[in-house]
Amino acid sequence: MDIAWYVLRSKPNKEMVLWRQLSARRYQCFFPQLQVHPVNPRSRRIRPYFPGYMFLHVDIEEAGESLFQWMPFSSGFVSFDGIPATVPDSIVHAIQGHLDQINAAGGEQLLALEPGDIVRIQGGILRGYEAIFDTRLPDTERVRVFLKLLQDRQIPAELSAEQIQRLQKKRR
Repeated sequence: MDIAWYVLRSKPNKEMVLWRQLSARRYQCFFPQLQVHPVNPRSRRIRPYFPGYMFLHVDIEEAGESLFQWMPFSSGFVSFDGIPATVPDSIVHAIQGHLDQINAAGGEQLLALEPGDIVRIQGGILRGYEAIFDTRLPDTERVRVFLKLLQDRQIPAELSAEQIQRLQKKRR
């Protein structure tokens, strides 16, 4: 086999320790992380983009699959029918580019949105709709907004924070 990207699973909340182990052994490992602006100032400011997963660029036959299966804090490769799944280079590079853009912009943040602010939905099937910001959902980078679709009824929707953009502050 050739060198390819594989997805390695980690034990819960042990991604950083596993990444350090792999780096110390000189394996090329991509551990996608985001800068975040938590509500609690003591919370982590960097969070995994894919909690519990990282990408490993390796010749699995040369290194041996069991090395990674039994490495401390590892749960082994993402596999299908017992065969570790490969990830195309283009996908890994696309994820890297996307994260570079987010982190260069200061990380994912909600731009000090307040309940009642008017927002425009920037992505997904609701792209282009205006909504009213309600709240940031706890421990996630998701938000709840209210859509005005049917007469005066407001319908709640949960979206990724990166899918909304503030149009105007709430009217007082």
